[in-house]
Amino acid sequence: QVQLVESGGGLVQAGGSLRLSCAFSGRTFSSYNMGWFRQAPGKEREFVAGISKSGTSAYYADSVKGRFTISRDNAKDTVYLQMNSLKPEDTAVYYCATKPYGLPTKEQMSYNYWGPGTQVTVSS
Repeated sequence: QVQLVESGGGLVQAGGSLRLSCAFSGRTFSSYNMGWFRQAPGKEREFVAGISKSGTSAYYADSVKGRFTISRDNAKDTVYLQMNSLKPEDTAVYYCATKPYGLPTKEQMSYNYWGPGTQVTVSS
């Protein structure tokens, strides 16, 4: 059974930075594409970024492109989300998830394991 645990969330001022981590356990980490999603209050969960099994390919939502960077360390079984130039509209609970097949794109139904989430709050 795969387990995912996010960390690194918190309160930050607009323009600031945070680095989220997602620790993976239970299976072989490099067998999974990884994705980051977020859900703001009153809104549907949305795709933020995805990274391929080897880390060579990354995908981003238009809203975060140029500000966020997804990366992974297969030796540490961890995926990261570096978030720079944060905006109040980035406020949400951020989730990491695994996708065993295909490309790490936005289709949520193809992600099979999810972490409990970490809160990110950006103040104006």
